[in-house]
Amino acid sequence: MRTAPLSWIGLPLLALAFGPSLGANGAEPAPVPVGVAVVDITPDYPIRLAGYGNRKTESEGVESRLKAKALAIGGDAEGPCVLVTVDNCGVPAGIIDEVARRLEASVKLPRERLVVCSTHTHTGPVVVGFAPYLFGTAIPPAHQAHIDRYTRELTDAVEKVALAALAARAPGRLAWAQGSVGFAANRRVLKDGRWVGFGVNPTGPTDTRLPVLKVTDPAGAVRAVLIGYACHCTTLGGEFNKVCGDWAGYACAAIARENPGATVLVVIGCGADANPEPRQVLDYARQHGGAVAREVARLQKGRWTDLPPRIATRFRKIELPFGKTPTRESLAERAKRSQADAYFSSVLIGRLNRGEALPTKMSYPVQTWCFGDALAMVFLGGEVVVDYSLRLNWECVPGKLWVVAYSNDVPCYIASRRVLSEGGYEADESMTYYGRPTRFAPEVEDIIVGTVHDLLPEAFDGAAQK
Repeated sequence: MRTAPLSWIGLPLLALAFGPSLGANGAEPAPVPVGVAVVDITPDYPIRLAGYGNRKTESEGVESRLKAKALAIGGDAEGPCVLVTVDNCGVPAGIIDEVARRLEASVKLPRERLVVCSTHTHTGPVVVGFAPYLFGTAIPPAHQAHIDRYTRELTDAVEKVALAALAARAPGRLAWAQGSVGFAANRRVLKDGRWVGFGVNPTGPTDTRLPVLKVTDPAGAVRAVLIGYACHCTTLGGEFNKVCGDWAGYACAAIARENPGATVLVVIGCGADANPEPRQVLDYARQHGGAVAREVARLQKGRWTDLPPRIATRFRKIELPFGKTPTRESLAERAKRSQADAYFSSVLIGRLNRGEALPTKMSYPVQTWCFGDALAMVFLGGEVVVDYSLRLNWECVPGKLWVVAYSNDVPCYIASRRVLSEGGYEADESMTYYGRPTRFAPEVEDIIVGTVHDLLPEAFDGAAQK
């Protein structure tokens, strides 16, 4: 494997030509059954919002509607694939695994042909299993009842939208292109190589790529647009307590206005250490969504690379090792850091007092979808920092890789070796909110990247192409 230069900021566009769409042999590509569907998942009752621990009350209204959207690709003969996007801070494995079980039972959809991605908006409802220690205290029973209810409703909605997309399949064509948007800013401020707080780090790495997949009908009309960008949905801060889709939701609305009748879906790349800038004002969320829409409109005037109708899929759950297991003494020290640390440390000490061992590793999903040798989509669980995307794009064939985070589970931040060495929120403090006993071991980055290489065909291996 080659090692990516970690000083890259705002990578230049990879070598994709824009102009008329052509197949691999210059011929018109064969149509493929494609279906899209949308289900409104906006709660009609107050509920605690995820993303910020300072919000101790339930939501105070709805600024914009939340959606679950599905894109189903492929016919029954070869087996369809279904991608679902959910406007939520993090859909945990418990919900996704239940939906996968239902779909396998009802329509025989294999697990590796389903992926569920969160848009990571910080103004979406709390669900059971996501960041359980975020608020630093027990959730009141009345609030928990609403969370339990919404979790059940969301599980049903994800199943419903997947089935609706499968039922809506009709002939279409797939193509993709790649642009660039620049509002993501590295948020890890360093001093002498160590994390000192949140802010804007102008020399920190970001990934400005904006991959776009579009579906057109036989007449050429756009039926669906899937976009990806590596940036937190945190334009709105913890003082904002209304339901909202943040910049991702506004991007969907803006693109849909330019493509009447089209369904627009957003996935989030490896932007766990990037915030949108500027932020903290609602109009900035609309501004960032508009920037994405303008770039998609620019791309639509140029050349797109057609994708073959069949998708090769692979799915694997691996174990990621934690670092040094905490002791009672270290947990007592950790409890002094914050209210959340005190609450979670008491939980861990209680486990030790009952003779229970603390976990030393964590289950983690990795998935790949390969459209022939034209495009490989890599789906990684959790809040993945930018180094993973930079490294994978460096080690794989240029211009053929799309890395998506927040996929199939959001168990915690996935820090890189660099971020672990710098310390700070993504490496350490955030693990408390997710209920993880300690930081990851430094070899985690190599384990994840190595798994991706194992799952991808040789056609995407950059070293093999030399």
